[in-house]
Amino acid sequence: MEIQPQTVDLDVRPAKPRRFVFVLLDQFTLLCFSCAVEALRIANRMAGHELYTWELAGEGGQMARSSAGIEFVLTMELDELEREDTILLCGGINVQAATTKRLMNWLRREARRGATVGGLCTAGYCLARAGLLDGRKATIHWENQDSFAEEFDEVTLTKSVFVIDGGRITTAGGTASIDLMLNIIASDHGDELASAVADQLIYSSIRTDQDTQRLSIPTRIGVRHPKLSQVIQMMEQNIEEPISPATLAARVGMSTRQLERLFRRYLNRSPKRYYMELRLQKARNLLMQTDMSVINVALACGFTSPSHFSKCYRAHYDTTPYRERGTQAARAHA
Repeated sequence: MEIQPQTVDLDVRPAKPRRFVFVLLDQFTLLCFSCAVEALRIANRMAGHELYTWELAGEGGQMARSSAGIEFVLTMELDELEREDTILLCGGINVQAATTKRLMNWLRREARRGATVGGLCTAGYCLARAGLLDGRKATIHWENQDSFAEEFDEVTLTKSVFVIDGGRITTAGGTASIDLMLNIIASDHGDELASAVADQLIYSSIRTDQDTQRLSIPTRIGVRHPKLSQVIQMMEQNIEEPISPATLAARVGMSTRQLERLFRRYLNRSPKRYYMELRLQKARNLLMQTDMSVINVALACGFTSPSHFSKCYRAHYDTTPYRERGTQAARAHA
């Protein structure tokens, strides 16, 4: 027998449930979708009546396959919606291919009609391609930030777990959907209901739009050394125009030799090697996620010589940038 939860009394019962339309793109991430819809389901359960409804939409209106291989039956096509509806696109792998001309035209039309439009995980890319994020703040999964920033310089990209800017919503993916929905539930029906939903989800730390999506540098590298963290942060923020080890050392009040010893002790590599790996990682992201030429990728990652870039890339990844680009194109075609 199911245990019925203690319901939350609302000050005002809405006359009409708020409807969400989840647009499931091909190869969408299951977690970002399930976290969002579960938060809405539990809100209904805790309130004791229907506060939210949802539909599953997509091109063709038949089925949508997640990146985990699980398929969902869609309940509607890309139809005309009511202006009070909230559209949430669920993105995932190869979002560029899923961003079709028809999808973008539909998004522009519904946005003009007044619908709130959002992108979960990588789906912020679709909104940006459609021009719906121009002049606004947005976020996207950290793995896609480099390519997004290169392609959409008219969007103010943040590292927040989610961003609500007027009628535009973006999230970083994963469990960030829970934080977004708890924020929406609190705004619609109060903090008490949002907290009750969080308790049901065993979600003990609710993040806001001020929280960043990635772990702090000390946590990521497993080292809590303030000067090392400062240097790595400077490296991450200066990929296109790398800073010399001597300058990095001077900025944190150390000698170059001391900086070398610090990196060797904690990271088992030189500052120069670590910096090179950061630049090559960004280069690989750009090659895999954008249509930028190899030369432009090299320049964006601080390599003034394409031949030097190719040599460094091959030494690190055992393939050339051109072959990497060809392999990615073959995967997308498949």
